[in-house]
Amino acid sequence: MSGRTGGPCRTAEGPASHPAVSTTVDAAGVSTYIDTMTEATELAERAGDRDPRIGLRAVAALRRLLEQLEAVQVRSARAKGWSWQEIADELGVSRQAVHKKHGRR
Repeated sequence: MSGRTGGPCRTAEGPASHPAVSTTVDAAGVSTYIDTMTEATELAERAGDRDPRIGLRAVAALRRLLEQLEAVQVRSARAKGWSWQEIADELGVSRQAVHKKHGRR
């Protein structure tokens, strides 16, 4: 099966027959993972608030959280030997864009 951009789907460990989300969390990361998911869920709920001030603040916080999560996943992929092109394919951006954004970190 191929990913959204036509390339092979990969898990954090390598090629897969279907897209997957990592369910492996080390003992030290369990609390952080759950806290992040809880925070994201709460922010998503607030993003739909009828009060624009609350909704916009939640959208801004979600944007910051998304940037942090992307950086973590890109570092993880690079540590596992993924190329910039493979990462870019999964993110739906160009290799140059992902390298420019994450290459110096």
